[in-house]
Amino acid sequence: MRVRVLGASAGGGFPQWNCGCLNCQLARADSSRVVPRTEDSLAVSADGEEWFLLNASPSIHAQIKAFPGLWPRPSHTTPRRSPIAGVVLTNGDLDHVLGLFSLRESTPLVVYATDRVFRSLVDENVIAKTLQRFDGQLTHRRLALGVPTPLTLPSGAPSGLSVVARPSPGKLPVHLMGALPPDPEDNVGLWIHETGRPAVLAYVSSAATLDGLRPELDEASTVFFDGTFWREDELIALGLGTSHARDMAHLPLGGDTGSLAELRDLPAKRKVLIHINNTNPALDAASDERRAVEAAGWELATDGMELEV
Repeated sequence: MRVRVLGASAGGGFPQWNCGCLNCQLARADSSRVVPRTEDSLAVSADGEEWFLLNASPSIHAQIKAFPGLWPRPSHTTPRRSPIAGVVLTNGDLDHVLGLFSLRESTPLVVYATDRVFRSLVDENVIAKTLQRFDGQLTHRRLALGVPTPLTLPSGAPSGLSVVARPSPGKLPVHLMGALPPDPEDNVGLWIHETGRPAVLAYVSSAATLDGLRPELDEASTVFFDGTFWREDELIALGLGTSHARDMAHLPLGGDTGSLAELRDLPAKRKVLIHINNTNPALDAASDERRAVEAAGWELATDGMELEV
């Protein structure tokens, strides 16, 4: 299985448009200590020809431009043939769905999502009509929790990949808070399997705790995990907010009860942090926090990173 990191940042990207924290200042100064990133998304493929996106970020146009594997491949019948075979959603956060509306130019789009996430995307959402201008423009394939779902090509042929969605402790998107009661389908992690191979890719970009996740993470040979914040009070300490990390459904990395400590015995061969907030001090290659990340056997995802699972 081929994996391409399209984006590695939390919402707003890095540097964030309205932030003047030290990390963002370094990024704007083109410092060698930090690497800019766009909002998190992965592309996965069994054959290197047909790709499935894990989330569709607001930066999707720039991410496609940066990766020739996602460029259209004209044929004798049409100049519009995209190698993007589908989009798999982990939740309904704007940072994970806004890119769908940038893919509205008269090409059928297949979205894999839980019923809850898909319904919140299209019900009473007038913008969703831009993806429903003709029959078959938007197709929903349901992700049932804990059940393997084949990822199929537009022709209906098997892609060689399947996905299992598992509940990941999280929260409703901001635009739905108070409108709906919480549900296990609101936020999921994805376990991607390739036919005939034992290797498994786990992608969990948002997790408030490890409750119920650890046994499944132990099954994965490659893990992309929530690297949003270093400290529980990171935004508060910087004067940038009033919410703690866990309030925002993100387990911080540092501390005795942080994810680096809780996952210190994770057996995966490759362990990568993704969805990294612009405030996270580990973004700075010269920081003690970066050294702690690397000493724990983890690496920070960067846009354009490629690996095989």
